[in-house]
Amino acid sequence: MTKSFWLISAGIMALAAPAQAQSQPANQAPAQASEPETGGEIVITAQGRAQILQDVPIAVTAVTADAMQNSGATDIRQLNQLAPSLLVSSTGSEANGSARIRGIGTVGDNPGLESSVAVFIDGVYRSRSGIGLNELGELERIEVLRGPQGTLFGRNASAGLINIVSKKPNLNESAGYAEASYGNYDYMRLAGGVTGPIGDSGLGYRLDGVWVQRDGYYRNVTQGGVSEGRVNDRDRFFIRGQLLYEPNDQLSLRLIGDYSHRDESCCGAVYISTAETFDPTPGTPGDFSTNPTNRIVTILKELGGVLPSDGDPYNRQIAVTPNRTFKNTTKDYGVSLQADYDFGGAKLTSITAYREYKSGGAGDFDYGNVDIIYRADDGNAFRQFHTFSQEMRLQGSAFDDKLDWLIGGYYADEKLKLVDNLKFGTQYGAFAACRAIAGTGQQPSPLFAFRDVTQPGCLSPLGRLIVQGLVPGTTPAFGAATPLILAGLDRLSTVNDVGDNRAVYNQSSENFAFFTHNIFNITDALSLTLGARYTNEKKKFDATFDNNNTICAAQQAALGPLLANPALAPTVGGILTLTCTGNSSSTLNALDLKSDRKEDEITGTAVLSYKPTDGLLTYASYSKGYKSGGFNLDRSDLGDPVTGVFSPRTNADADGLQFEAEKVDAYEIGAKYSRRGFTFNIAAFRQDFKDFQLNTFQGSIFIVQNIQACKTDLGGADTDDSSATGACTGGTKPGVRSEGVEIEAAYRPMPDLQLSAGYTYAKTKYRKNLVGSSDGEPLDRALFLLADRQLSNAPRHVATGSIAWTPDIGGSGLSGLFYVDGRYSSHYNTGSDLFPEKEQEGYAVFNARLGLRGPDQRWAVELWGQNIFNEKYQQVAFNAPFQGANSVAQVEAFGAPGRAAANQIFTSYLAEPRTYGITVRTRF
Repeated sequence: MTKSFWLISAGIMALAAPAQAQSQPANQAPAQASEPETGGEIVITAQGRAQILQDVPIAVTAVTADAMQNSGATDIRQLNQLAPSLLVSSTGSEANGSARIRGIGTVGDNPGLESSVAVFIDGVYRSRSGIGLNELGELERIEVLRGPQGTLFGRNASAGLINIVSKKPNLNESAGYAEASYGNYDYMRLAGGVTGPIGDSGLGYRLDGVWVQRDGYYRNVTQGGVSEGRVNDRDRFFIRGQLLYEPNDQLSLRLIGDYSHRDESCCGAVYISTAETFDPTPGTPGDFSTNPTNRIVTILKELGGVLPSDGDPYNRQIAVTPNRTFKNTTKDYGVSLQADYDFGGAKLTSITAYREYKSGGAGDFDYGNVDIIYRADDGNAFRQFHTFSQEMRLQGSAFDDKLDWLIGGYYADEKLKLVDNLKFGTQYGAFAACRAIAGTGQQPSPLFAFRDVTQPGCLSPLGRLIVQGLVPGTTPAFGAATPLILAGLDRLSTVNDVGDNRAVYNQSSENFAFFTHNIFNITDALSLTLGARYTNEKKKFDATFDNNNTICAAQQAALGPLLANPALAPTVGGILTLTCTGNSSSTLNALDLKSDRKEDEITGTAVLSYKPTDGLLTYASYSKGYKSGGFNLDRSDLGDPVTGVFSPRTNADADGLQFEAEKVDAYEIGAKYSRRGFTFNIAAFRQDFKDFQLNTFQGSIFIVQNIQACKTDLGGADTDDSSATGACTGGTKPGVRSEGVEIEAAYRPMPDLQLSAGYTYAKTKYRKNLVGSSDGEPLDRALFLLADRQLSNAPRHVATGSIAWTPDIGGSGLSGLFYVDGRYSSHYNTGSDLFPEKEQEGYAVFNARLGLRGPDQRWAVELWGQNIFNEKYQQVAFNAPFQGANSVAQVEAFGAPGRAAANQIFTSYLAEPRTYGITVRTRF
């Protein structure tokens, strides 16, 4: 019997304990509406206890099931419409996602980096936030906690936490629901569930399932082989089964088993900038001009490339290389058991969980139909997690309820395996050879005029004769080294379909922690909360390679000595970089990379809260947060960051893949006001992040650095054009600061009308005099724009709002639904290097729903639309791999040899277009 079948069976035949708190009574049938988002006393468990939202002295947004249903939210990405401080985006795969709170999050999809925003589902930590991009089934609510967390939940989080609570079984009566949706892009979604008691022994069950299909919103214009006609489609199903056992008032058990499966083509990207710029007056920073053509585009087109979205990215047309695919399969499944026992004076909670997750990694990663780089769909590209966790909490009260105490422990053992088969494409050699002779200045190299993509080294026969000085009146272009350089260009032309056959990265993590969270009720109005946590984590890393790029080693042996010649170094360096870029080399096969790290950390929180009246809560807090360090699971970061592919690779490189833990000191003051039908919450915050973990793709390799600020002035060395300058010897301080204010308000003037609004101002900036580690390592040259600027994907202003009107229609029991929500974001940069080509202007997105509901909502018919005004905006822009070099920002800032021209092509993952459809639902 397979493990996945066993887990599904466990979910269907499970024992389950009730959630710690619900926004509706535990025995309420699913046919009833859940507690409204406003005007009701929403109960949350953000502090490990059942508390009314307005009585919790922390910044938290509670999103009810009704609010999610009205907004059309089926995964955490759609929470953006309802929580102004939250931004969730996806990039290279639907398996990957990045959640940011107050502008802080973990960039990119490197699985070695854990998320700054943790995701918990029914008390169980999910290893990476992208797992929350799947269907979630029927939910009770979602809590978005802002600021560092660690004294209440199993896993630390430095920026915030998303706590997802599913609906539990009904022990009193049988009930069920079913719904069907159809929309544009041939969207089809079926969802349903049943729940009820089993006999009269206190045992109940619940089974939920979801099936979704949708065509992709990118149209592939280059059919052939296994290329898909549509990209970014959806094909997924989800099932969750539960059993709840409550034989008496003291004991409850909840066993949950779930399984989700995705077989989707994701993710395509479009061209957003193909311009080539140059500095008309090198040495005079601040000016640039545009060339009429881009040399990189010229090469691509001569190799048969088409750029269907060039000049109009929102036509959503892409080109995919024949026989390449974005299709991948993702499986996520697991089982958890929560046991609660009330001893009378204290309550014990135990959550035991085991989860497995596996996601494929195939893709056409040049994002065009010229075959430059890809991951084959051969089973040798995937990421896999095996996670066991155990959490224990004991809580109670003492001294006549003057003390509400909680102590707990947490243990987790996780095995992560990343298997990669990233290879140069079948046309990479021809492309790279043409790029090598294109030159980097304002005018193309003279050799570029003699290019021929069909010839070795991209040189026509006449061009080769001229280079060798065999045409009357010419001399060898590179002197005595000309034969070697020509041979190097010829070899470069043969770097095709080589790279990793199977690179294996293993990371094991063992984590245990002890925590406590105590509320001292000094008076009826004044309370002091003190929490602390000790965390111990050990990680071990190893990697092995099977790489068949033997040309890299041959080029290094033949051309390496020529690097000592200043006149030849730029040309030779370019050839070597293109041959071995990303550390693709058969010399990796001799390595036996191993490393380990250990962390001990004490974190905590202190909150002083005061209720001068029943309707007003004020508080001030301090929290020390933490997110563990780890390993960059990418071969491109091996070796010396300055000398790059020119330095030899050794087993000692493994330690260089480490990055340090991310830590934060957070301060917050706030107030929560409520009166009948109205709530108003405001919080002002300031957060200083030490060793902020930044992951950046600069066009050929990934860079992971811990961003810090030097205590002494670097004299602009962190904004210069060098990775070697800017070391800090005067000590470091936090390199990222997030400060601002959050406002949330809700008003229910009548039972059938609900209004809500939110606003977040977050000044989330890098500080000045930046370095790449606490040890004062110089900042990478690609990050020269960071100092004193807003972080990527961190809009300074965000406003949200919603209206839900559910009027009765006559006296028949029918009711209507009119719902609109909106989110406005001010402009922000979507790239972690902050290149101006990646800028996103401010935009607003609106969703709407119009429906008719039967008596007691036993049935409903709803018309809906998401992004109803078809707002055009992007999620993340990035450098198209290997397709050019330099941003206009580098030309403008430096305008020197090597940066005198910029021809980097930029591509982007777009947000979804307008979708609309109809949903029919019933409850019974």
